[in-house]
Amino acid sequence: MSRSLYEQHCQPCIIGTRAMLPENSNKMLASIPRWKKVQVDGMEQIRREFHFRDFKEAAAFAHKIGLLAERENHHPSLLIEWGKVTVSWWTHKANGLHPNDFIMAAKTDLVANNSAVNSSAANNSAGN
Repeated sequence: MSRSLYEQHCQPCIIGTRAMLPENSNKMLASIPRWKKVQVDGMEQIRREFHFRDFKEAAAFAHKIGLLAERENHHPSLLIEWGKVTVSWWTHKANGLHPNDFIMAAKTDLVANNSAVNSSAANNSAGN
């Protein structure tokens, strides 16, 4: 039996690493159901919004994700707003999605669950 995504660690990527095929990324997406695929500047990403009571809680959550990103050496796009953090994962060297992105999304969910965050699914549009 394979380990849960959140128990895995990111693997180093090299330039030329290929993005996942859609059928493979769709299978992995099923294991992180609150995340949505989005297209940004021609690259596929996964995104989720997390909601909080105020800006201070949102910023504290973003800080925790930053620490996690440093430990795994894989970094997201974080948009911090009053009461909300939008987290987007993709792999620059692959110009799209890589298994590392799904591992980090699962770890992000774990941080959110441990933070007692009131989260909701991300909007499908890239402009939110």
